[in-house]
Amino acid sequence: MSFDSFLRRKNSILSKKDKSSIGKWDEKIIELCNKINKSENYYTTSSCAGRIVLMISQNKKSHNLFLKISHELISFNWLKNNLNEIIKNKFVKFKCEPPIIHIICRNLESASLLLEKAKSSGMKHSGIHYFGKSIILEIHGDDKLEFPIINKNKILVDDNFLKLVAKESNEKLKKSWKMIENLSEKF
Repeated sequence: MSFDSFLRRKNSILSKKDKSSIGKWDEKIIELCNKINKSENYYTTSSCAGRIVLMISQNKKSHNLFLKISHELISFNWLKNNLNEIIKNKFVKFKCEPPIIHIICRNLESASLLLEKAKSSGMKHSGIHYFGKSIILEIHGDDKLEFPIINKNKILVDDNFLKLVAKESNEKLKKSWKMIENLSEKF
């Protein structure tokens, strides 16, 4: 892809309104995204600094699956109160998801360079994808939790387990945010 074509697409993408569910970048990833987008070799198309989600569990994706989302640390009370609020849903799962960033790269060389930095920052599940004219670098953390938490209008675990889930999820998010900081420093 010519450099001019890359810049036209970059300017077009970065000028569009944010289409994420929260309508803006996560605070914990803004600095990294800004650094990436200021480079002549890259631009971001989506990003998430990590999140905790209570969602309807089903095989088919749809728009209304997410019941509760937090991009911040959670407490036992946050988890318990939200579960009690959504208990009427038949089958709900808990997810603590690691950070993910999709980056369009000008060429394979620039993609490989950033991939190396991402992996050395702890984001081991990152990789390069090639789709037609686009070289996409997916930077992805690997520390996650996922399990059913409500079934047939009943919370499947006790309060002690919920306290442990909140603690472990917060540790995973903190670790994810440190990886983002490390990558931002290396960029």
